[in-house]
Amino acid sequence: MKMKITSKCLLLSFMCFFGGVEPLRILFMAPFPVPSHWFWLNSIVEGLLDKGHEVTAITNFRAKQPHVNYTEIILDPPFDLLKYSPEHLIYELKYRSDFSNLFLIWNVGLLSTKYALEHPKVAQLIRSDSEEFDLVISEQFGQEAFLMFAHKYNAPLVTISTYDFTDYLDLNAGFRAPLSFVPHILLPYTDSMTFTQRTYNLFFTLFDRIVRGIFYIPAQNALITKYFEPLEKRIGPLPTVQELERSISVILFNSHQATSPPRPEMPGYVKIGGIHIKEPKVLPLEIKEFLDQATDGVILFSLGSHIKSSHFDPGKVRAFVRVFGKMKQRILWKYEENDIKDLPSNVLLQKWIPQVDVLAHKNVILFINHGGIFGTQESIYYGVPMLTIPFYGDQFRNAYRSQERGHALVLEYDAITEESVSQKLCQLITNESFRENAQKVSHLFRDNLESPLNTALYWIEYVGRNQGADHLKSAARNLNWFQYLMLDVIGLFVLIYLIIATTMYFMAERWCGKKSTEKVKNVSKQKKSN
Repeated sequence: MKMKITSKCLLLSFMCFFGGVEPLRILFMAPFPVPSHWFWLNSIVEGLLDKGHEVTAITNFRAKQPHVNYTEIILDPPFDLLKYSPEHLIYELKYRSDFSNLFLIWNVGLLSTKYALEHPKVAQLIRSDSEEFDLVISEQFGQEAFLMFAHKYNAPLVTISTYDFTDYLDLNAGFRAPLSFVPHILLPYTDSMTFTQRTYNLFFTLFDRIVRGIFYIPAQNALITKYFEPLEKRIGPLPTVQELERSISVILFNSHQATSPPRPEMPGYVKIGGIHIKEPKVLPLEIKEFLDQATDGVILFSLGSHIKSSHFDPGKVRAFVRVFGKMKQRILWKYEENDIKDLPSNVLLQKWIPQVDVLAHKNVILFINHGGIFGTQESIYYGVPMLTIPFYGDQFRNAYRSQERGHALVLEYDAITEESVSQKLCQLITNESFRENAQKVSHLFRDNLESPLNTALYWIEYVGRNQGADHLKSAARNLNWFQYLMLDVIGLFVLIYLIIATTMYFMAERWCGKKSTEKVKNVSKQKKSN
C-alpha cells in the first residue's frame, strides 16, 4: 500500500532534487520472516528514504511511520518458522551440531522462499509489466531465487548479508579463501587454528560446498523455473542462480574489522557492521526509573526476538531467580510470561525491552544474551561485558569469539545450574579485565572512517549512478577450480617435462646401448687378434 504524504517527506524530496541527487527507484527484498533481520535491514531502508529515493519493499513487517516514497508488499500472514523448526528443538540443543545448523539454514531458506514466491502480491509482481526499477537490493540469506527480479527489471543488483563473510559468496565473486586461516562462518574459530581445527575447517567447508552445489542451489533453480515461468515466456531463457550471483555488483556485509579476523577480500565487499545502532531514544518511564535508581548497576537479560527465556526448563529458570535474589545489582529481564513465583525485589520483568537504548544507559554493567550478531554488536558498541548462552546458527561463533577477545564468558544451555550461573556472573562483575576489554573493543568498533549507514548508502548509490559495477568484478568468477588453481597450466608443464624426460631417457638409453654394443665388438676383435 502507498504511504501518506508528509511535509517532511516533501521537503526531503525537494532538497534531493535541487541538491543534484538523482533519486533511484529501488526494489528492496527482505522475505525472511525474522524481526531482528528486518530491524537491521530497515536501517538501510530508512536511510534510502531520507535521501529521497523511492523504495518498494517485500517484507513481513509494516512500517511504523508512513512515507511518501515507500511502498510495502507485505507477506501476510508471514511464514511460520516454528511450524517447520519447532521451538522445542532449540532447547533440546538439536542445533548444536555444525551440520544440523547447515541443514537448518538450507531448509528454512528453501521453505521461506517458496512461501514468499507463492504469495499473491509477489506473484502479481512477477507477472506485471507496469513497474520499473533502477536498482534491486536483496537480503543474502537463503532466498537466492529472488535475485531473478534483477534480471526481470534489467537492473543492477546489490545484496546484503546479515551474516559475516561466507564461503559461497567468496566463490561467487571468483575468490577461494585460504582455509588455513579463514574459518567457515558457522565455526567458532579464530584465524589462529590448530592442526585439528584446520582439518575440520577444510572438511566442513568442502561438505558445505558439495551439498550446496548438488542439492541446495538446484532446489533454488527449481523454484525459479516454477514461479518465474511467466517471465520466461516473455523474455526468453532465464539465468541460473549461479549466473545471478555472479552478476551481483556489491555485497554489504554485517562485518567489522574490530570483531572479524583479518582475511583477504574482493572489491565490492563492503563492511557495514553496527549499521542499526543509532542514538538512544528516551526509555519507557518504568524502565528508566529502574535503571536510574540502580546504585550498584544493572544486568540486562534479553535473548532477542526468537528465543524466549520463559520457555527454558523450569529448573533453569529457578536457577537464575535464586542467583538474582542473592545479588545487590538490579536485573532487567525480558521474560514473556507471568509465572515466576516469589520474584526478588531487585528483578523487573518486561515482555519487551528496547535493548539498544537500555545498553546505552550508564548503569548497565552486564548483558546476558544468546550470542545473536545484532545483540553482540550492540553490547560491543556500548562496551558492556556479556554472559552468552548460544543455541544455534552463528551464535556459537559470536559467543566464543567474544570470549576469546576477553569481554565475555560462554554458558551453554545444558550447563545452566545455580552454581554455574553464580560463578560466571561473579567472575564477570568482579574481574575488571572484562570491563576493560569491552571498552577496548568498543573503541575499535566505533573508530570508523565513515558511519556504517553512510558507507552503505554511498555504495548503493554508486551502483545506481554507474548502472552496475562490472569493473569491480574479478574474471576469476568465470574460472572453475581446476583453472583457478592453475592445475591446467601445471599439468601442461608436467606433461612437457615428462615428454622431455622420456625423450632424453630413451635417447640416453639408445646412446648407452650403442656404446655398449661398440665396446662388445671391440672386445671381440681384440680376442680374435690375440
